Formats: sequence, structure tokens, C-alpha cells
Amino acid sequence: MSVSEIHEQSVAALIARYLKSQGVKRVYGLCGGHIMPVWMRLDAEGIRIVDVRDERAAVYMAHAEAELSGGLGVALVTAGPGVTNAITGIANAHVSRASVLVLSGLPPMPQENRGALQDIVHTEMVRGITRYARTVRNADLALQEIDEAVSRALGQGGEPGPVYLDFPVDIVRSKVSIPMQMQERFTQRAPLKITPEISAIHAAVDLLWSAKRPLIISGRGARGAGKELCELLSRTGAAYLDTGESKGLVPESHSSVVAAMRGTVMQQADVVLTIGRRLDFQLAYGSPSVFGEAKFIRIADCAAELRDNRRGSVEILATGSLALQAMLDVAGKRLSAVDKTWVEGLRSKHLERSAKLVSSMREAAPGSDGLMHPNRVLSALRDALPEDAVVVADGGDFLSFARVGLPASTYLDPGSLGCIGVGTPFGVAASLACPDKTVVVATGDGAFGFNAMELDTAVRHKAPLLVVVANNGSWAIEVRDQLETHGKVVGTRLQFSDYAAMAKAFGLYAERVERAEDLPDAIKRAMANRPALLDVLVTPEAVSSDAKSGLAWVPDLQPLAAWDEAERSWRSTE
Repeated sequence: MSVSEIHEQSVAALIARYLKSQGVKRVYGLCGGHIMPVWMRLDAEGIRIVDVRDERAAVYMAHAEAELSGGLGVALVTAGPGVTNAITGIANAHVSRASVLVLSGLPPMPQENRGALQDIVHTEMVRGITRYARTVRNADLALQEIDEAVSRALGQGGEPGPVYLDFPVDIVRSKVSIPMQMQERFTQRAPLKITPEISAIHAAVDLLWSAKRPLIISGRGARGAGKELCELLSRTGAAYLDTGESKGLVPESHSSVVAAMRGTVMQQADVVLTIGRRLDFQLAYGSPSVFGEAKFIRIADCAAELRDNRRGSVEILATGSLALQAMLDVAGKRLSAVDKTWVEGLRSKHLERSAKLVSSMREAAPGSDGLMHPNRVLSALRDALPEDAVVVADGGDFLSFARVGLPASTYLDPGSLGCIGVGTPFGVAASLACPDKTVVVATGDGAFGFNAMELDTAVRHKAPLLVVVANNGSWAIEVRDQLETHGKVVGTRLQFSDYAAMAKAFGLYAERVERAEDLPDAIKRAMANRPALLDVLVTPEAVSSDAKSGLAWVPDLQPLAAWDEAERSWRSTE
């Protein structure tokens, strides 16, 4: 069957036209017979297909596209193992609340449940990690179903996140009746905005403006509210912490930023305002053992970020930008009761620690093996990258160094699922979605190995990213935990593989760097010849903050050892 034989009124053609109407420019996927009609019609509509080497990477790329565009990311994977391969990517998008549409196919309905090739019920596997999961067995309902799925993915009326649709291939080839191709479905609708309840706004203003030690923490739901957030910080004088979900939203130069004093400010705050941020393990679940007697104000546009783990004294279900602007309007010229000395002290210590970190990174000593410290890699990148660079950080141990050592105005990482391996796929998608920006992937060697084959995708699609692999030949956090806790290393050492040679085989510009003094020039050469990879040998002896914290051995009550001890003490109070 040729492209011309895939009828222009078919389900396949309708799917392609619908996606084009919604502004979709790229679809990430791996081809197969069950999705071939859709694949070809996407191409016919001028939608670029970024073909990958593994379906998991396709979903990761769609995830990054959604995060960076603020819209929809689309992945197209074939039936059976195509879907099972994609599940990790779907799970990560689920936890990250990323607006991803995953499309797949099925054997023709006459062969259903008869042992056909790749015949398996996909929806039962993905239903728990999607906002919507359906098999479409009626051609006339295809447009309605995809429109509903995309609305769910974008969080129109609920929590955003991944959605899944599949179609028997005979349905994909079937014609859709003209009356069912209603044009109303092809309208690209503006994101829904939720107006805050004014009485809750008044209550939030009274509480926040009366606080002596207010702390504001932003997450996913604050991404569209950067202007309002910065003004709120300036008007209240509150301390501010970002998270990986909103890193770069408030510039490092803002006087409220106290990231290097995270533990202290969490313990000392008397009012905590969260904006679109769950109180997950990274924020000690909001426990009084860490946050003391602080009162909470929760603002979110979905319930999952409004009342998890801690109820707020004030809870506002609203779009972040609208809620913050309403607070500013209600407060007017009201003066904040903030203890300026407290915030200034935190800021001063933050700047002191930050300067010390930058200095120590430049001078970090090599290990006894003679290999450089990971911070030397990050220091060289800090010096080389433009301020508007897109930074993708990936790994376990190396991510711990990069999270604090590599600032970024646009930042992506594995997220709270801890889904290492996203680095190269995220980087490929980011460099295609943001061609005017420098995209760098800073990854550990273990994490890099998950999707290293996507270097081939980067070359074929001329994705101008730079991948920097911190190669320490190990799963470093686990090695340290095994040595300290169990006295021996079991199955956690890798080899110092030559990733530069691998990258060259795919057609990338690549170098192996063994000395810190060679890094600046190597980075310059790589930046001028992207896509490129630098394989940088680093010592496995370096100890990250995560390795010190107890994160590896997984305490019972809290993720970090110090928090776990505090939680035990708090729970034992009579």
C-alpha cells in the first residue's frame, strides 16, 4: 500500500491533520507495521519525524519537548515491545506531570486475541501511569478520542501528564465519515486559566505579609509565573528556594535566593508558600520534623500539588500567575513584616557559600588515582557556557555535583522518579526545540549508558548538542555505600570505557580528556563542532553530597539520614 493509498479521509490522515492543527512540529518515534499509516501521513502533513533507536528515548524526547515548549510532546511507538519499551518514559512523564501523547497500534481487529504478531493489551499496562488510556476501535470516534486525550495531557480540567491511545491497524486505514470530522475539534485552544477565590487570596496575603521569616518554594506550577514571582519576592522580602522543576525561574542575582542555605531556611521559616510544588522527598514531605511549626500556604492548579503530605492554612486552587498577581493586587502598598536581618543573613551566607563552592570547584584536588575531581569538569563548563544555555543534568553521583555546581536559566534532569538515562534523549530534543540556544548534557557514565545509542539519532538529525560524560568507571554512590555499609563491592564497578571512540564511530566530534588543564580548549573545540561528545575521566573517589546524606541506603522515614533522625525524634514526642 503506497502513501497515496492511505486515504486522505482515513484515521491515519485525521490523526496527522489534528496534530498539525495543534501546532505539533515534531513527533519522536520508532517505526513498525502497526503504525506505518500514521507514520507516513505525518510525513505527508509536513510534521518532522525524529526516528530514534529505542522507544523509551522517544518518550523521553517528547517529554523534553513538552517541558521546553510548555505545550504537547508526541511519541509514536509500535505495538507490543514498542509499548513495553516506552513504559519507563511514560512513567517518568507521569511523575513529572509532563504533557506527552503516546500513540501506538494493534493488530487488525479480525486477528485480535488470536495470537497475532505483537498482540497484547497495552492499555492495561499503562493505565496506572497515564491520565487517559484508550483503544479506539471505531473510526468515527478517532477524532473525538485524540482531542480528549490531548486535553487531558495538557491538564485542561485536571492534572497534566502523559496520555495513551492505540488503534487496530485496520481502523487506522479506515475512512472517517465526513460529518464526524467536525472542525471544532481542530481548534487549538488556549491553556485554561483558573481564577483564584478572592477570600483565599486575602487570607494568603494576611498570612504571608505578617510572617517574620517567610519562605517561598516554586515548582512546576510556577513556570508561567516568573514575572509575578519575582515581584512577590521583591515586595515581601521573602527567602526563596527553587527546585529542579523551576530552576532558573528566578535569577541567581535576586536578593531572595538562598539556595545554598536550603537546610537552614527550611528549619527556620515561619510561613512557607509553595507554588505548584509537591512536598515530596526532596522537601522532607513537608514534615514538622524539618519545617518546625511553620504554617503553609499552598497554591496549585491541580490537586496533586495542593494538599499532598501537608494541608495549607490557606489552599488556593488557581493558575500560579493569576494567584500571585491577585496577591500583589490585594496587598497593594502594604508593608511586609519580614525580618530583613534574617533574610539578609541567609543571603550573605548563601553568597559566601556559593563563592566558596565556585573557588573550590576550580581548585578541586584529583584523587589518589591521579584522575580529576568531577567539579573540575563543572567548573570548566561554568566558564564556557552562555547564560541562556539549556543544561540537562543526568546521573546519580554526578547529578549531585551538577545540581549545585552548574547554574542554568533552563534546566532539565531525571526528576523525582530518579529516572537516570534521560540525558542524551532530553538533549537531542532540547537542541531541536531550541536551535538558537546552546544545549549541553552533563552526565555520569552509568546514566549515559542507558541511551548512548541515541548519539546516532543526534548525528542523523543534526541535533547540535554537546554531551559531556564524567567517566568514573563506576556506580559511585552505590560503591561507596557498599564499602561503608557492607565492606565489599558487588556488581557496581564499570570499566573506563572509551566513550569518545564510540561517539566517533557514530560520526560525532569527540575527544577523551584526561587532564583538567586540557578541558577549556576541548570544550571550545567541541562547541564549535556539535553534535559532540567529551569523555572526561574523573576520579571515583570524589564524594558527592548525596553519597554523604544517606540517600543510597534509603532510611525508613525520610530520604536523608539527618532528616530521618529528626523525624524519629519528632514522632517520639509525647
